[in-house]
Amino acid sequence: MGPGILGTPANTGHRIRRGGRMVNMSDESPVVTLSDGLVTLRPWSRDDVRFMAEASADPAIRRYNGGHDRLGHPTPPLSTTDAEGVIDQIGLNWRAFAATGTPSGVAFAILDTRSGELVGCCGVDDWSNEDVAQFGYWIAPDARGRGCATRAAILLTRWLFDMGAARVFLTIVAGNEASVAVARRAGFVYEGTMRAHSVWQGKRYDVMWFAALPLEWAMRQSDEETTTRDKASPLPATGGAF
Repeated sequence: MGPGILGTPANTGHRIRRGGRMVNMSDESPVVTLSDGLVTLRPWSRDDVRFMAEASADPAIRRYNGGHDRLGHPTPPLSTTDAEGVIDQIGLNWRAFAATGTPSGVAFAILDTRSGELVGCCGVDDWSNEDVAQFGYWIAPDARGRGCATRAAILLTRWLFDMGAARVFLTIVAGNEASVAVARRAGFVYEGTMRAHSVWQGKRYDVMWFAALPLEWAMRQSDEETTTRDKASPLPATGGAF
């Protein structure tokens, strides 16, 4: 399936073609795992409930990734029951992906490969009818500064291009310099700013737009090139909330 893919189900039910590549799917839910040797992305499970609930209470995650009302007042942190519901919905999104080949709403837990520690989340917010994908990410407080978000963004973007995405983009609230640094390190190009596009605690904020195209994305390398790069020079740390 392309660089970074470690495994797919052994009992695949059918295959979907996207972007000239065949993608194996199970009858219920695809098991997709992505890794560069240092960071691993895998689907969320019920065993991750406590981690997700605790992360949702972090101020930076609530600010930039959590839900809020029309005036920008944040929703309460997730309870463990709420987190179970979120993870169950992600599972439904994976099963919808198996049926349609469109990965809208699928999300990965991010792990430190060597320790197995859960460190964050990245997922596909939307996949349009024109094969344009939007994604986002967050990193738990204790794992920031290791470069996990950058590596996860690269792995996810490569997978989306292998799935046939014609364009991949992300949006970042102006002032979130740590996330801007992740986007730039992951090879995304700043395209512009949507003025007063977001609201937080009653105040309007600009939102920055970053994107990558498959034929120009510098991070789209072969397995051999990726392995060599990872062994020789690990990516720099993010240095901030994301």
